Amino acid sequence: MTGSADLSSSTELDAIVLEHAYDGVRLQLVLRGLLVVFVVLTVAIIPPEHHSFASYIVVSLYGVWAVGVAAWSRQGGPNPVRFVWLALFVDLLVLGGLTVLVGVAAPQSWTDNVLINGFFVIPLLAATQLRPRICAAVVVPTVAIYLAVSVVTQSSNEEPWSSILLRTLAIAGLGAGCIALTRIQQSRVATIGRLVGDRTGLLTEVMTTEDRERRQLAENLHDGALQYVLAARQDIEDVQSDPRAIARLDEALTESSRLLRSTVSELHPAVLERLGLAHALRDLARTAEARGGFAITLELDGWEEGARTPADGLLFATARELLSNVVKHAGAHRVQINLARSGELARLVIADDGRGIPDGAVEQSLGDGHIGLASHRVRLEAAGGGLSMSSARPTGTIVQVDVPCPPSSN
Repeated sequence: MTGSADLSSSTELDAIVLEHAYDGVRLQLVLRGLLVVFVVLTVAIIPPEHHSFASYIVVSLYGVWAVGVAAWSRQGGPNPVRFVWLALFVDLLVLGGLTVLVGVAAPQSWTDNVLINGFFVIPLLAATQLRPRICAAVVVPTVAIYLAVSVVTQSSNEEPWSSILLRTLAIAGLGAGCIALTRIQQSRVATIGRLVGDRTGLLTEVMTTEDRERRQLAENLHDGALQYVLAARQDIEDVQSDPRAIARLDEALTESSRLLRSTVSELHPAVLERLGLAHALRDLARTAEARGGFAITLELDGWEEGARTPADGLLFATARELLSNVVKHAGAHRVQINLARSGELARLVIADDGRGIPDGAVEQSLGDGHIGLASHRVRLEAAGGGLSMSSARPTGTIVQVDVPCPPSSN
């Protein structure tokens, strides 16, 4: 189940990243179209005094090339996302070459003064990528060529150096902002990816929790109350021949009642609603002691006996999962539970002296489909808290749970 969930999550994440990348490609095509229109209108409305025919040829070829890139990009597939950024260098070379062509040959022409403003669109085109390095690889030569073109055409328009440097500084600042924007967009897509993974994990949990809980309930009833009921049935048959059978029968029925009440309490801890988390943890500890054969010590630090908080249910469910793991896997003799509260932060620490958790055991358990602890970690993080595990000395495991805890109501 988990393997298929991981595959589904990976596929869904790839689809999301690809969709965001295609959005960037589409935006790049729109901006390139505006740049082509700008170049065409500039050459048409403010025609160069010299090399006008060559300029028209360059502009026409540039327009045809832009249409071809747009048609190729709309075919779909991963190639446009991977390679469309290379077209930005063509934009850069065409704009730089055309500006030099019309600027050097015609000192009195305004064509180059208008065309050079098109360089400010190139960093915006680069910002449509989700890869900051590619954006930087485009922005750096853009600034360099912009400065070079300004220097080459300086003699024709007699622009002072201060003006050239200030304009270069402006486009460099724009480029730096575009690189930062690309990094932010990349971070957002990564965040979306993590949320997709968490959502997939929660959906998997919803699909498997019912079956897991049923199996656990069946195991608890079979290994606990059912054994005493069977023993009581046997004692009933021996009542007439063995007077001590009545005492054994009473003991078996009493223990069966206790185990059944314990199981029902775990399914719906009414004591949690009536008396608060501290009492519910005591009941949970007694049940775990009976099943695991170890001793549990519960300590309260800054937690009032009857206090109730919105975090009670989350803390109780996490404690139940942790103690269940201790019963099944730890082989512990002693378990220490500490429930503390400081301000608006609640902390639950469960430490045992068992065999501990081997390296990679948590990942292996998750890979085998055991997602109970992982699901509680997701819930805690969603509530603004967290769960951490460490090794105890000399043996055992320490699990610390932190969760925001608003003021309690008694």
